[in-house]
Amino acid sequence: MAAEISDRVREIAEARELPESEVFERALERGLEDLWEDLVLARYIDGELDREEAVERVGRTKVERVERERDLVEEDVDWGLNA
Repeated sequence: MAAEISDRVREIAEARELPESEVFERALERGLEDLWEDLVLARYIDGELDREEAVERVGRTKVERVERERDLVEEDVDWGLNA
């Protein structure tokens, strides 16, 4: 796994003409951003965060997407229980 990550970092660095350290930095930033959004949306869905605060933290589009996903899951569960 570590060798695969190193190979990918090296390939990205070469393709983008960047130092490997910058590739790692960008990857860390992207990963943290994804984890942050997941946390905020989970807290919103769990009722720990109100809608407006979630929108402020991750944006209206992401909140609306997770609401649609929640609604679809609830519909599937209802269908499964009543089938």
